[in-house]
Amino acid sequence: MASSKVRTSSFSRKVPAAPTSSIPGLKYGPNGTIFLSSGIPDLDKILGGGFHLGSLVMIIEDTEAPHHMLLLRTFMSQGLIHNQPVLYASPSKNPRAFLGTLPATLVSKDDKSIKSDAEQKDLRIAWQYKKYLGENKPPIEERDGKVEYCNDFDLRKPIEKHLIAGNRVECVSLLDCSSLTGIRDSCSKFLSQLPRYDGNITSAGRIAIQSFCAPQCEYYDKEWDMLSFIRSIKSMVRSSNAVAFLTFPASLLSQSVSKRWQHLADTLLSIKAIPDEDKELATLLTGYQDMLGLLSIHKVARFNTQVPVILDATTYSMKLQKRRSLVLECLNQAPVDGASGCSSSSKNTGTLDF
Repeated sequence: MASSKVRTSSFSRKVPAAPTSSIPGLKYGPNGTIFLSSGIPDLDKILGGGFHLGSLVMIIEDTEAPHHMLLLRTFMSQGLIHNQPVLYASPSKNPRAFLGTLPATLVSKDDKSIKSDAEQKDLRIAWQYKKYLGENKPPIEERDGKVEYCNDFDLRKPIEKHLIAGNRVECVSLLDCSSLTGIRDSCSKFLSQLPRYDGNITSAGRIAIQSFCAPQCEYYDKEWDMLSFIRSIKSMVRSSNAVAFLTFPASLLSQSVSKRWQHLADTLLSIKAIPDEDKELATLLTGYQDMLGLLSIHKVARFNTQVPVILDATTYSMKLQKRRSLVLECLNQAPVDGASGCSSSSKNTGTLDF
């Protein structure tokens, strides 16, 4: 029996199907690109699949609220769930203590019922041995026999301790680095331990740097040295199987240096907190009371293509679904009076893209 062929017109173009990745947390995209999950399903969908492997992701912080930490926590937790090595650097004396604040995966009702049935079968095992079984528990979450590319996280529940202990997590304090040479060497050593891409990928790494230009760091006033470091980390990550995630408060930098930093980013996002009592914004947006902040997308990475990425919107609202998982939604404009249907945006949030 002859095999059936798919009919194509003379104007259609044959595009080979993207191969499926057997490595947890990685997904093949168009033009030979590979995506790494951000830890937020909505953000992965908006960006076309997630963060490009080998890219530099930069987040502009809001000085009024630490909402950028939500993105940082989910990014790191997703790497630990997929057993990916993580390097975390922060301007704190004990950065390893931050690992206890990472969120755990959100367990649905169906998963809870399956888990309870499995526990009933293990009742014959003495309770004092269960803690040893938990240490050997596989860290990779599966559903219906398939490894999930991106998980939903419960921001109210801390990550399981065996995930932190069973993964190679390196923590660096930016306070111990009198110059940027120390953190540059730590990143270089971390990336050198990852296998280079030779057509096959066996693992991927994540670098998370929090508040890079914090005032408590000794290199705080060395703007050009920090710019040189960002160029170095971008070059190192580009030739490795990793993604660098860096947050910084742009208000602490001069405008010219801040623009140079943003230009170096492959993917550039910004977080803006919503004031509690902004009457103008409350009348402009629906669901204003449920919003945590606004996420703006200024730049999306483009690898192996010159076609620009066209987004449905550039500004999204950040909400907590059932006060647990972080979701992103398009802004919905509230009904306005008058026939024009136009409303001006709030001065505190700037231009809003509906």
